[in-house]
Amino acid sequence: MNIFLHDLNQPYTTGQLLYDDNTNLRYLDYAVIEQQMSMNGASMFWLDVLQDCKLDQPLPLPYDRYRLASEHRTGRGTSISFDFGQDLSHDFFTHASSNDISLEQLVLATYYVFLFNLTNGEKDLCIGINTHGRYRDELRPIIGMFVNAIPLRCQLDPHSSFDKITKHVQDNMINCIKYSYFPLQRILNQHPHISNPVFLDTSFEFISSMRKYDDNEIMIGDSRFSLLPYSIKINENEIMSKFDFIISIQHDLNLDEFSCTINASVDLFNVETVCIIAQRVQTMLHQQFISFDSKTNKPIHELSIILSNERLLMQSLNNTQVSFPSPVTCIHHEFVCQVMKYPQKLAVELDEQSLTYCELLYYVQVIGIMGIEMAGGIYCPLSARDPQYRLHALTQQTKCRLILVHHLTKTKFDDDIVSLNIDSILNVNNIDSNMNYNCLSSVKVKGNEIAYITFTSGSNGTLKAVQVRHKNLIDCMHSLAYINSFNKDDTVVQMIRCSFDIHV
Repeated sequence: MNIFLHDLNQPYTTGQLLYDDNTNLRYLDYAVIEQQMSMNGASMFWLDVLQDCKLDQPLPLPYDRYRLASEHRTGRGTSISFDFGQDLSHDFFTHASSNDISLEQLVLATYYVFLFNLTNGEKDLCIGINTHGRYRDELRPIIGMFVNAIPLRCQLDPHSSFDKITKHVQDNMINCIKYSYFPLQRILNQHPHISNPVFLDTSFEFISSMRKYDDNEIMIGDSRFSLLPYSIKINENEIMSKFDFIISIQHDLNLDEFSCTINASVDLFNVETVCIIAQRVQTMLHQQFISFDSKTNKPIHELSIILSNERLLMQSLNNTQVSFPSPVTCIHHEFVCQVMKYPQKLAVELDEQSLTYCELLYYVQVIGIMGIEMAGGIYCPLSARDPQYRLHALTQQTKCRLILVHHLTKTKFDDDIVSLNIDSILNVNNIDSNMNYNCLSSVKVKGNEIAYITFTSGSNGTLKAVQVRHKNLIDCMHSLAYINSFNKDDTVVQMIRCSFDIHV
């Protein structure tokens, strides 16, 4: 446009058209030269850059709805704009100059990092941009259709710093602009399996101008001309939108400040969503360039686009800490407390047999899990359904001192394993009825000791032991009761196999 205005203003004010057909390069001359140019280097470059790139898959932006394959773009969009302000603009300039990078390259790097956060960590980002196509100085004063859309791909490492990403984007952009003369259609022809290049629907634009876009009049000589608006309005709330999502950064050379405009298709986004996205852009910009703890040297995965109201909501949702009245205690201590509260309530029922809490307490030191806990041991359930090699691996990992077996399971373990056949105990007829069942009560067990061990399923090939302490289980039970998952009037049916920790 500036070239056209310059050429128009010259004959308008002087009355003469200064043009030397013999020395000036014309667009027609360039078109002929372009047809004769070798495109091999550019072809190989784009083929290499876009290798394995999913050009037909849209970025996972926070869409409110999706466009069906049979639906066409309506062209209706919404636009949100905001100014950077003096402080942010100044910090932006400072960062660009201190890192020897152009403003456009810095803005593009910021856009990539923002998309990384907006898409929940998408690392392979490909967007479309329109290039001026004047990759040689001789082409700059020529009026003609040099513009070409090209893909700009950036593969991010979440652990890289913003400064490192910026350098990567700078090198990548320089190379892409060098070969930007290669027509987009020929780039797409290198990928015949792609039917719809949707990467073009997400775009980026950087504009540096002496005029603000709300100033739609220019002077040529003593005549006043009107410019078409930058965005064509359909009505008060909608504009014509060529893209599904585009962020445009305008640099006002008069004020030396930046502004940002986000245009999005209302086919996919609600106006409220675009407003929130604009707020997220501002949040990230201030976090990177203005905040006291600037994050340009920190990994990009540490950047956050969470808004302040969302952060407060997350804190309130996570503020679930409840102080229970009981001090740190043990499982069997809690059991005794329940016995004192409900001595005649049924505690265990199996077939036609049952025990009250009081009866269970009387036999507690010789009954399964509770006996192990009261003896100060660690309970680790093993399933008789598991193969022998798995059982061997579990016992080796836990380094258990004793395995309780019966007549069906005693053959599953090697002779070097210390085991106790409980059948031999249960079958003893001459049991002293006056046996002191409190003989183990002197064993000191505190709440931080390990109560039981269970194993993960081993679906990834490795069995992992999970250690649960007395305090963990007690806090879990208190929490379940607190949220009314169950209460004192409920009866729990035990149907799960013992290798799952829920059976405890």
